[in-house]
Amino acid sequence: MSNPIPLLSVRGLTKRFGGLTAVSDLDFDLEPGEILAIIGPNGAGKSTTFNLICGAMPPTAGTVTLEGRRIDGLQPNRIAELGIYRTFQHNMPFKGMSVTDNILVGRHARRASSLWSVLLGRASVAEAERAARDKVLDIARFVGIDTLLDADVTTLSFGQGRLLEIARALAGEPKILLLDEPAAGLTLSECARLFDLIKDVARQGISVLLIEHDMHFLLPLTDRIVVLNFGGKIAEGTSSEVRANPAVVDAYLGKLGAASENVGAFHASR
Repeated sequence: MSNPIPLLSVRGLTKRFGGLTAVSDLDFDLEPGEILAIIGPNGAGKSTTFNLICGAMPPTAGTVTLEGRRIDGLQPNRIAELGIYRTFQHNMPFKGMSVTDNILVGRHARRASSLWSVLLGRASVAEAERAARDKVLDIARFVGIDTLLDADVTTLSFGQGRLLEIARALAGEPKILLLDEPAAGLTLSECARLFDLIKDVARQGISVLLIEHDMHFLLPLTDRIVVLNFGGKIAEGTSSEVRANPAVVDAYLGKLGAASENVGAFHASR
């Protein structure tokens, strides 16, 4: 029997900036291991929705719950501790540090509370550091950057930097991973690697919520899609349901919605 409580539940989520409503009465759920996309034209409210879920800004109205617990209004660091991590549209590495140390930042952010046990002698500093570095190696192998662990982050290609961002987020042991336009700026081969990685993340039981404009990449990837326009939800469903929805075609997909043969272009070129 399935769990009646969704992993993440958004209800009536609204954000107003003066007379502008960026997100309006938004509802959706996210289940464990599900890949859910939020799409829509520029200004539809996608990034604002991410910011509301992550605690970067408080909602004007509505609720966000994680495993039945309200998290709207909590500080971003507390929401991260509870299991929601995100990446951004642009790579944001800690410069002057190695790949290993960048991933360790995500690990230590999750494990900050264990500092007290170290200080109290319940675990040695050396043991804690060794365990953290072992975990970093596992994550780097999973993401595919284990040969770059000693590299300075400034030497990474754009695509390698994108994988580093995901690795750092995974180091926090998220229940939900939020990806903001992860395929933007990637080559075709890098998109193929990212596609497989996101699928692998979901197979690990981690839910993925993403914003993405590349429909050829997105449509075969997701379990469900939420479509926003002018801050409100205009559709929700599977890729095929959304692609066939006249309101979505009119508001966003345009000719892509009708040219269904192009949806397979991404895979055909892999």
